[in-house]
Amino acid sequence: MDVLRILLAIILPPVGVFMQVGIGLHFWLNILLTLCGYIPGIIHAVWVIMRR
Repeated sequence: MDVLRILLAIILPPVGVFMQVGIGLHFWLNILLTLCGYIPGIIHAVWVIMRR
């Protein structure tokens, strides 16, 4: 299941984070990072998925 989440995190970072933690602080932070730049959103999403 982590492989699917990581692939989604690369394509749409907020979706990968949502599947991992739901709507919470990390989800909204990831949306903000993705809007600021696609790469920071990906890095944060992969970090959230690998951390748990």
